[in-house]
Amino acid sequence: MSKVKVAVIYYSVTGTNYQMARAAEEAAAAAGAEVRLVRAQELAPADVVAANPAWKAHSEETASVPVASLEDLEWADAVIFSTPTRYGNMAAPLKQFLDTTGGLWFHGKLANKVVSAMTSAANAHGGQEATLLSLYTMMYHWGAIVVAPGYTDPVIFQAGGNPYGASATVNQQHEFDKIVLEAAKHQAKRVVTVASWVKNGQNN
Repeated sequence: MSKVKVAVIYYSVTGTNYQMARAAEEAAAAAGAEVRLVRAQELAPADVVAANPAWKAHSEETASVPVASLEDLEWADAVIFSTPTRYGNMAAPLKQFLDTTGGLWFHGKLANKVVSAMTSAANAHGGQEATLLSLYTMMYHWGAIVVAPGYTDPVIFQAGGNPYGASATVNQQHEFDKIVLEAAKHQAKRVVTVASWVKNGQNN
């Protein structure tokens, strides 16, 4: 069977979605996939980032993580996104990146990608589900195959019960219940499993 290629594409300000993306990367690799971890290009001015100590520290700590490119999307059989919630939508840097995918879409190079997404917010009803659903709406236009975690493992309930994707509720100290990382790992393994069915089914 051909090895599944997974792109984990995230945007993170203070590190929550980076941690979730790393958990997904680890689990996908453990499930036998070839994985690329990449980040959406920061759009905020440098002085704005520098004015927030936590944002500045995280930006410096992850400066070596490659910036996501269209080639990453074309390469991948499956894509896992992780983004903070912004008023019930994905963060602008990830949206800006996805808005550049028209050429790939036009040539049919995004169809049948297996996709899934994760998110975070400052409170339990801060738009997590709406963010995931809005991101998945774009994926339907791609012709992608959305693979949500559903309730396929008890860890989904333990992590808050969001069937659309792992979701962290983050306090003012930028802390969250680490059981969410276990939910992210389960979600990533599920993505690899389904992507292998799609990829190797096509090859038979």
